[in-house]
Amino acid sequence: TGQPICQSIHGAGLDQAVGDLLVEMVTPMTLELALQVQKELESRSAEHDAMRRQEVERARYECDLARRRYMQVDPDNRLVADSLEAEWNEKLRAHEQANDRYQKQRADDAAGLTIKQRADIMSLAMDFPRLWNDPRTPNRERKRMARLLITDVTLLKGAEITAQIRFNGGTTHTLHLGLPKQSWELHQTPSAVVELVDQLLEHHADAEVAQQLNGQGMQSGWGHEFNQSIVRRIREQYHLQSRYERLRARGLLTKQEIAERLNVQPDTIKKWRRAGLLRAHPFTGRGECLFEIPDATSPVKHRHQGKRAALSAASKVSSNRSGV
Repeated sequence: TGQPICQSIHGAGLDQAVGDLLVEMVTPMTLELALQVQKELESRSAEHDAMRRQEVERARYECDLARRRYMQVDPDNRLVADSLEAEWNEKLRAHEQANDRYQKQRADDAAGLTIKQRADIMSLAMDFPRLWNDPRTPNRERKRMARLLITDVTLLKGAEITAQIRFNGGTTHTLHLGLPKQSWELHQTPSAVVELVDQLLEHHADAEVAQQLNGQGMQSGWGHEFNQSIVRRIREQYHLQSRYERLRARGLLTKQEIAERLNVQPDTIKKWRRAGLLRAHPFTGRGECLFEIPDATSPVKHRHQGKRAALSAASKVSSNRSGV
């Protein structure tokens, strides 16, 4: 019709809940209790039969009384005769209805469970859970079993799903289920993983964080191993600061900024970092770093070159003496 759907409910979780309820209801203990109740009702049927028979006898007596009153009336008094005749017909109908009810109920009471039927019911309690949970049982067979046990299921969707189940025997049961998760929620990154990523970013770049997570056996929401792209996507989705942003927040400088402070070329900064003269912190897997603010121990232009030259000359003298 082209009209939008008023509401929809994902059936997988509901099917599982109803199936679990059926397995719970069809157990030897539950059926044994039901059979005991049935046996108790059958034992009381004699008392109920006597009460219903008294009702029939009372209706027959009132019918006979109305008939005698009609037969004794003066035929010339047509008004009274018509009234008594109508009363007699009413009592006659009441007697017939009471007798029909009595005969029907007596037939139902006579159709009690035999010993064989009780044994079959108990065997069903042993076979039903096995058949229902067997992965080889086709869904069409499960539907047939459900139809034999359940009359109908009424669903109400609000803050939760309410399933009102009515069994064929008249018993009712109500299930309260949470709303099914959306597809994106099923593959959402666990909160524990997000917290761990936030902690690891304090000391590691994205690629290193992925290695750490894989080393701990963790997986993404889709069940995959972590890589740099997945970690970056988690950062962006949950608004986590990157390793670079965290270092910059601590006041660390870029290569160009520290080169300007020390009045040297950026290539000199690279050489000093390789020589261990500057404290650098990598923020990518490609060797890119941020540098701590220079202090009294930081190298100085030309002075550092002189120190390196003196160390080189001392090393050559030492090697020459050892050669002599």
